[in-house]
Amino acid sequence: MGWITQKIQYYLALSFGFFFAAMSVMGLIWRFIRHPIKSFTTAWPKTRDVMPACLNDPTLGSHGFIHLEAIRLHYVACGDETKPLMLFLHGFPEFWYSWRHQIREFKKDYRCVAIDLRGYADSDKPSGVAAYKTEKMIADIKQLIPAMGYSTCVLVSHDWGGVLAYQFAAKHQDMIDKLIVMNAPHSASFQEYMRKNKSQAKKSWYIMFFQTPWIPEIIFWMFDYETVKQVFTGKRGGLAVAKMSEEDVEAYKYALSRPGGLTAAINYYRAALRYPVGKFINNIIETPTLVIWGCKDTALNKDLAAMPAKFVPNLTVKYVEDASHWVQMDSPEQVNKLMREWLKA
Repeated sequence: MGWITQKIQYYLALSFGFFFAAMSVMGLIWRFIRHPIKSFTTAWPKTRDVMPACLNDPTLGSHGFIHLEAIRLHYVACGDETKPLMLFLHGFPEFWYSWRHQIREFKKDYRCVAIDLRGYADSDKPSGVAAYKTEKMIADIKQLIPAMGYSTCVLVSHDWGGVLAYQFAAKHQDMIDKLIVMNAPHSASFQEYMRKNKSQAKKSWYIMFFQTPWIPEIIFWMFDYETVKQVFTGKRGGLAVAKMSEEDVEAYKYALSRPGGLTAAINYYRAALRYPVGKFINNIIETPTLVIWGCKDTALNKDLAAMPAKFVPNLTVKYVEDASHWVQMDSPEQVNKLMREWLKA
């Protein structure tokens, strides 16, 4: 009967998603009615064929590609190859560049490798929602570590990368020396929390919105990816402490504007509801785990930071009170200090 319940939950989410999609379209139409000339002249994004200079900063390392069984992933690597591997997994709508501050901090002590997850930036973007099932991403990480010449790593993650990191640890914790997760829920505890907490359910409206076809992509695409800029710089949800430069914003627009990139990124959410994670998410994770949580996160409640303790007995939680969801970019010095102190302990 479990699959029937999952189907009901999916179609219920989809119905709410169409409601939110209709509201978004109405808002878009109203914008054109109020400011027709300005809207029509600014609605279409510009072509982005040239990589922003900040993405070729030599202090962040060198670009490379690695061919796995089913996919080619892009990565940026920095640091001595004889040092332990520190592998970084980004979230939505990000790419490897979100880890720039951590790469510079830890490259002397680790071989820092920040990847573009499948579907993002310069990594391959297979078509179809099924290509973004959780088990496929877990398989990517499992193959990536030995392909880089290592058997284990310190796994550092944020947002969707954190969701995947918890799930990878639940299935392959022997490949992780230490786990660091930033502003990302553990899937099992998140599902339980959502059923009981109305405020989190309201904040998660976008998950239902993303279940609808085409409209989420259109909303992100229009007005030269204005939504991307708002996500990182807006008064609600953007960086709360640090300031993101125009070049940094342009880097995120460039990454998401790669052919097929928008649909691939949103397909993570579509696959999450269509193809639920297996029972292994309830496995106990013995790996020492650090959670760093930006408390001004407008998408995820602060309560979620400590909830994985049920599944992760060796859990340390550190809060960054003034930081937003984008904690590793918003308060990089504090995040780096917390990471370093915990890694040395």
